[in-house]
Amino acid sequence: MATYKIDPAHSGAEFVVRHMMISNVRGGFTKVEGTIEYDPANPAATKIDAVIDASTIDTRDGQRDAHLKSADFLHVEQHPVITFKSKKVDVAADGELKVTGDLTIHGATKEVVLDVDGPTAETKDPFGNVRAGASAKTKIKRSEFGLTWNAALETGGFLVGDDLKIELDISAIRA
Repeated sequence: MATYKIDPAHSGAEFVVRHMMISNVRGGFTKVEGTIEYDPANPAATKIDAVIDASTIDTRDGQRDAHLKSADFLHVEQHPVITFKSKKVDVAADGELKVTGDLTIHGATKEVVLDVDGPTAETKDPFGNVRAGASAKTKIKRSEFGLTWNAALETGGFLVGDDLKIELDISAIRA
């Protein structure tokens, strides 16, 4: 079993949400940290403990980012981090992993399943670090995490969709 530290400089957590029922808005968080315990001979024993700094949300629009940090959405003053802690790992038929764990956003914890592509084989970077990487994705309903702010549209529907697609790209350094 090897332990890896998530490299915040080379990792990201991004999301996609429907806006005004006509387009998607993308955003992400620039500070993802945590640890991964992984044994290629026994992937089911994998353990993941990740923390995202909620205040690092970035949608390329400062006004929207400020609103997302407010009590209407993430309320970063009361809930400064988003966390994921794995509980179970299954190896899918194609060799990919299905990681079940507890995702906590805005003080609400729900079980989610991450579809993981990887991990990659280890490689050495130019600085002598041993690295491995993986990508993962899942979909959640933001309302299940208490993120219920919305505005009705004059033409019907709502300003912000409830479905939130989450995409993770992780580069980790062997401890």
